[in-house]
Amino acid sequence: MLSLTMNDAAAEVLGVPVGRALFAPPPGGLAPGLRDRLAEGIRRRGHVLAWAGSAGNAAEVPAPFADLTGWECAESSLHLEDHVPVDVRIVDGAPQISQDDQQVLLLHGITFALEFWQLVAVLDGLGPVRCIVSANETNATFRFHQVRDGERWNRPDLDGYRLDKMVVIDLAPAGPPGEPSP
Repeated sequence: MLSLTMNDAAAEVLGVPVGRALFAPPPGGLAPGLRDRLAEGIRRRGHVLAWAGSAGNAAEVPAPFADLTGWECAESSLHLEDHVPVDVRIVDGAPQISQDDQQVLLLHGITFALEFWQLVAVLDGLGPVRCIVSANETNATFRFHQVRDGERWNRPDLDGYRLDKMVVIDLAPAGPPGEPSP
């Protein structure tokens, strides 16, 4: 099962009418650097989900994080502009990404999340996983975490993110044959 929500800023830059979330893959397909990251895979490490190449292992909430969700988001964070060929200009010492390139980064991030689903689907007993894609005028990120009761990385009201274009994709792996997905 897949659920996708976005704030109005993301819908506007992606040209998505309210209530419709149909996407074409980015022109030229997913960037090779992102394909390489998917090839790395994901693994359970203690109570957390992390990139297979990560050294992180959390049986408990490591300082300075409030919860395992915060740890997973920090550990899984990936800057899309490091892997997607977009123009990041430096203006007065700060990065600047155009609206058009933010759109490209969001498309790559959403496509990346949809392909990431294949990594989630093969892990036994894993509950829902949330992917968060955001872009603004200085950077774009992809991150993931397991959905846990009482823990949340993003605010529920995505329109509260006034400077970011936010897309949240919840992935729920299928249960055993004959059982419905959570």
